[in-house]
Amino acid sequence: MRPARSVRRASAAPRPPVRRPGVAAAPARATCFRPSAWTRIHAIVRRIPRGRVATYGQVAGLAGFPHAPRLAGYALHALPEGTPLPWHRVVGAGGRLALARLDPDGALTQRLRLEREGVRFDARGRVDLERSGWRPRGGRRLSARSSRSRRD
Repeated sequence: MRPARSVRRASAAPRPPVRRPGVAAAPARATCFRPSAWTRIHAIVRRIPRGRVATYGQVAGLAGFPHAPRLAGYALHALPEGTPLPWHRVVGAGGRLALARLDPDGALTQRLRLEREGVRFDARGRVDLERSGWRPRGGRRLSARSSRSRRD
């Protein structure tokens, strides 16, 4: 007869991390909930001119978070109702309206606002990024690194 294996029940509480004296705790990994990250995302979105759009990845990259388009999505999703920030000027990769799956009414609102600003859509409902994509001057990122001088 085999010995019974101990099975951890799903309702068991996770164990707290082990603290060792003299060892510093690891920094928090979730940058998406840091107010400074969201503030930088909002500053980039504020710079997008009327009639132009940027992708979530482009906004995150310009804010100093390359390869983190979801961070831009989290920051815009957390905005309060009726915010003056032009959230509608941020679209998904390839010019698609990312709100379409989550909130069809929100996607319609986004499309109407963009059309009012002169942004054109193709037959599939995507923004033509070649025509309406935002290309910031200089492509400068908002980060602490960009303010430092480079060593030659």
